[in-house]
Amino acid sequence: MNETMALYVAGLGALAAVWPRIRRRLELSRAKHRSLAGHSRMAKRVARLVPFYEYDEATFFRSDKAPDAIAQCRHDGFLALATRYRERFAKSAALTAEAGESISDLQFTASYRVPFQYNRFVREHLKGGGFLQGSDGVQVTDLDGNRFYDLTGSYGVNVFGYDFYRYCIATGSARVEALGPVLGAYHPLVADNARRLRTISGLDEVSFHMSGTEAVMQAVRLARYHTRRSYLVRFNGSYHGWWEDVQPGIGNPLPPRETYTLKEMDGDSLHVLNTRKDIACVLVNPLQALHPNAGAPGDSSLVDSTRRASFDRAAYTAWLQQLREVCTRRGIVLIFDEVFVGFRLAPGGAQEYFGVRADMVTYGKTLGGGLPVGVVCGRRDLMKRFRDERPADICFARGTFNSHPYVMGAMQVFLEQLETPALLALYDGLDETWNRRAADLNQRLEALGLPVRVANLSTIWTVTYTRPCRYNWMLQYYLRAEGLALSWVGTGRLIFSLNYSNADFAAVAERFITAAQAMERDGWWWEVPGQTDKSIRRGILREVLSHRFMPGKAWRAPA
Repeated sequence: MNETMALYVAGLGALAAVWPRIRRRLELSRAKHRSLAGHSRMAKRVARLVPFYEYDEATFFRSDKAPDAIAQCRHDGFLALATRYRERFAKSAALTAEAGESISDLQFTASYRVPFQYNRFVREHLKGGGFLQGSDGVQVTDLDGNRFYDLTGSYGVNVFGYDFYRYCIATGSARVEALGPVLGAYHPLVADNARRLRTISGLDEVSFHMSGTEAVMQAVRLARYHTRRSYLVRFNGSYHGWWEDVQPGIGNPLPPRETYTLKEMDGDSLHVLNTRKDIACVLVNPLQALHPNAGAPGDSSLVDSTRRASFDRAAYTAWLQQLREVCTRRGIVLIFDEVFVGFRLAPGGAQEYFGVRADMVTYGKTLGGGLPVGVVCGRRDLMKRFRDERPADICFARGTFNSHPYVMGAMQVFLEQLETPALLALYDGLDETWNRRAADLNQRLEALGLPVRVANLSTIWTVTYTRPCRYNWMLQYYLRAEGLALSWVGTGRLIFSLNYSNADFAAVAERFITAAQAMERDGWWWEVPGQTDKSIRRGILREVLSHRFMPGKAWRAPA
């Protein structure tokens, strides 16, 4: 009896010793998103198990069990669209095909425009182009002379219109021409850029880098250096560049290391921040306000109609205020990653727009006046790269092209123009203008019975779908045929420049509706009796399992 009691007591003692660790682990698990995106190790394991397979021509048009009449309607519409592409985009398509043999980026983007099962057939018939020869106003021109309304936004660079950036580059280059591409020493205008950036950010010091990814890397490194903690927190679905620590999971060949990926706008995540002692910094990408806890939307993953997006400014502001409070209380560095949204929401960026101050802010994209750049602004105590009392203890960061004179010249012109009445006028009523435009377009789409809607964070839009469907990704090809230029992620991201006039937007809306009507006529949004988004996903899972475990068996859509 005494021996049993002793074992019992020993067991309790052991449990008591490890319980704090177990509790912390459970709290961390609760703060992660329930999806695979919230569990990077599991996501990578699942990704490795997904086999490649593709649909033959017959199955391509009836992968949702469509009847013969609908499949034939889709077939005829697809071939008609393919004919338009051949006639309109011949030169652009030819050079893209030739260059794709040697440019890896073209190979990747071409392979991930649509769900992989459909990819080969689409690439064979709908050959667009990855090249442009001109831009003016809010339009771009391809090699065949076709003019498109630009909805790519140059991945966020184009805030004020391409003519504006041509002016920044030309004027800035003239200012530094006497020095030329001398590196190492600074051109005098760098000091003026630093002064203006301190005013905009409300922070003490500035460092210049070569890209937004590099700027975020340096901000995280400095946060770890000064807090003497190792972990960074990012929120599920957010993007902070392509380096290892901020891209755990699919796309990263290394396993997750010192990164916690938590749920955004969630009390469990605040609890983790408030209780753990190993967190150096929290990264916030304000773009996630449009689709919290969801990855950047792209048509390559548009297998059903579950894509959702909406923006609640008051709710997201309250969340940022809560983050600010807990980070201040726990000595965690709060970093706003404004590489994408910086200067798009307000002249002072997301800090001004949401009324919340960060400890460090990273900028990029548009700030270079059209040239590549990354910038970190931060508190003086966080920006220091050495310790006075420990001369061998440093936080190293350099880069040959940091503060390149031509980049700094274009940046100075950008920052000067940002203070002019003409540019500041573009921000007047910005939200109201773009919210109204989105609402008007949605009303027209609804009145026409089209299963498409748009959601927006100011000038950043995404397209959502209201009817369960496997073919929503086809819309990007109809939009291009109507003269709307999209980035390779398709309808997942539409980026307008602030200089879109009412007339420009009206033309875009008309073309958008025309494209959607054509897609409806061609049968792609045929309503499958009893089909739901869940049934679509289950059907795809059955296909994947079939090809995983019976790879030699040809798959056909059930009759």
